[in-house]
Order: sequence, then structure tokens, then C-alpha cells
Amino acid sequence: MSVGDQTQGSAQVGPNLEVPASGPGLWERLVDRLDRAAGSAFILPAVLVILCLSIFPLVISLYISLVRLQFVSSGIQLTFVGLDNYAKLLVGIDHVHFLGQAAPPSAISWIVVGLVVGTAVVLFARYLRGGRLSPGGLVGRIIVTVGLCTLAWLAVTTLAPGGRPGTLMVTLVYVFVDITFQYILGLGLAMLCVQHLPGQRFFRVVFLLPMMITPVGVAYLFRMLADTSIGPLYPIWSALGLSNTSWVENAWGARAAVMIGDIWEWTPFIFIVLLAALESQSIEPLEAAVVDGANRWQIFWEITLPDILPVSTTVVLIRMIEAFKIIDLPNVLTNGGPGTATESLTLHAYTIWRALDIGGSAAVAYILLLTSTFCCLAFANLVRRRFVEG
Repeated sequence: MSVGDQTQGSAQVGPNLEVPASGPGLWERLVDRLDRAAGSAFILPAVLVILCLSIFPLVISLYISLVRLQFVSSGIQLTFVGLDNYAKLLVGIDHVHFLGQAAPPSAISWIVVGLVVGTAVVLFARYLRGGRLSPGGLVGRIIVTVGLCTLAWLAVTTLAPGGRPGTLMVTLVYVFVDITFQYILGLGLAMLCVQHLPGQRFFRVVFLLPMMITPVGVAYLFRMLADTSIGPLYPIWSALGLSNTSWVENAWGARAAVMIGDIWEWTPFIFIVLLAALESQSIEPLEAAVVDGANRWQIFWEITLPDILPVSTTVVLIRMIEAFKIIDLPNVLTNGGPGTATESLTLHAYTIWRALDIGGSAAVAYILLLTSTFCCLAFANLVRRRFVEG
């Protein structure tokens, strides 16, 4: 046996006896521990910041939503009331404000609910037949199925003629209507800007201008534009016979004004993200499709849209999270009116917070958190997994 063979792994004393090689020394072990401690030391400040700015307020607000907070002469008095603040919103005195007033369901309402329930049941059954069952996935899909059916029933009964949507449904209308139009307009503008048309650089800058204005500024801008008596668009309103007509006298007119302002403000965000995705798209598949005789619609549907779908899913998720927090436009533009027709969940929480109902405000905020989380997870699971990963 050579000397090199004897020094690898162990040292041989005799033909059949081996002595294990010595492990790392004290200095090596000390250096290894210092390296691990250095990594923890660098991560610790970020962990502390997250704990202080996110997790700690989240836990405190959950506790506040379970108590009744009162200001007394000696300071603050906290009385534990359990789920009373949530019950007040769901079945108590504030349920019409929060959930709305339901109208008797019509035949169309039953058809819509039936379609939603049928789709949810089919997707759930397909998951059960897939063979990839897990306790977490099963519970999550049950929650999604029940939640979608509940929201569908609430939508068709409160949005029907004779009904009155509450702040929960108004917020959902804002989110899904705004994001739908923002994505369609943003994608259309991005497709135009990659066609190498004259003046495209100028219009790229112009399309980004609404995103540079603060939300409060956008709200005051549309408040002036919607003024049919002395606003800058008065000649147009007068020509259409709409002079001295108030948008806020009609519930859906006021909601439309809020949604138009939000669409105008946030379409540039989706536009710039989709434009970057389109410009980074590989040109070889497009050229091959043109050689094969595919038309523009086939190229867009079969190549372009699948390529930008991961980016689209991400940008829609980001906008969905932000859209649930809308407060500036309904507060400044309509002050939540007429009545509470344009009041979002965030504005609802702010309104009762000003009335010193701190526990009720925290309960609304937590329901907003749960609703936005549910909708984002449902979107990610039902859309992204099926079209991006599949």
C-alpha cells in the first residue's frame, strides 16, 4: 500500500487494524460557528424590522378586534367582548352597512348562482380525481368552494334590482371591474407600443403620467371633471343635456365615477409591466409562426399571450392587493355617498374609527385582510396553476 493510500480516510497500524483520522480541529470548529453566527447576525435586523412593522401590529390589531376600547379619564379601558365586533358586522346592527340588503332572487340570479356552484363543484371533483390529495389542499379547496358560492349568492342578491350592496360587495365590484378594464387597456396600449408606430416614445411617456399623480390629486381631478355645473367639461355636459346633473345622486353613477378614476390612474402600471414583457419576448417563435402562415390573432392567442401569462398573473395579483385598499377616490370624490353606496371596506373602517369604535374598525380591517387573502389565493390556484404551470 502506498503512502498516499494510507493518508486518505484513516491511518493503518497493522494489516487489519485502522485508526480513524482526526476530525477538524478546535480552530476550524470555532471558525465554522462564527460563520453561522455572522449569518444570523446579518439576518436579525431584517427579522426585527418585520416583527415590529408587520407581525406585531397584526397581532395587536387582532386583539383589538376582540375587545371594546373606550377612552376614560384614567386612560384606555379594554373590555374583552370576543366575536361581538364581527357579529355586529355579519348579523348585528351593522350588517346592512357591511353586507347590504338582499333582494328576492330572480330566475337570472338562480342561473348565475347555479353556474358558479356547478363550476366550483366540477373543479373540486377534478381535484379529488387527480390523486394528489393532501389535508391542507383538501381543506383549502373546500374553503375556496364554499367562499365562492357564498360570494356569488351575496352578489346576485344585493346587486339585483331592489337590493343594496354593502361595503364588502362594493369593494369586490371595485376590484374586479377595475382590474379587468385596467388589464385590457394596459395590454392594448402595450401591444400598440411594440408595433414601432410613429411617436411611440412620446406616447409611452404620456401613458405613464396618471401614475405620477397622487391618488388624492386624481380624486380632486375627477371631482372637477364630474362637476356638470362649472367644471371644465361643462360645454360637453351642456351639449348632452346633462348640465346641473350630479353624479352622486345616483348610486351606480357615483360608483362609475370612482371606477373610471381608478382605471385611469392604475392602467399605466399594468401597461408598463406588460410592455416590458412583450419587448423581452423571443422573436424566433413569432417569425416561425409567420412563416407557417399564422395570422395576427393566432400569433397573439397561441404564442404571445402564453408567453406573457406569468407576468400577467403577477401584475394582476399586485393590483388586486392594492385595489382592495382603495380609499382616496371614494373618500374625496364622493365621500362614500350617496349614503354608503361608494364606501369601500377601508373607508368603512376609517369611518367607524373616527366614531371611536376602534374594535369595530379593527374587525372590518381583519375581514378585509381575510377577503383579500382569499381572493388572491383563489386567483393564484384557479388561474396561475392551470394556465402557467399546466
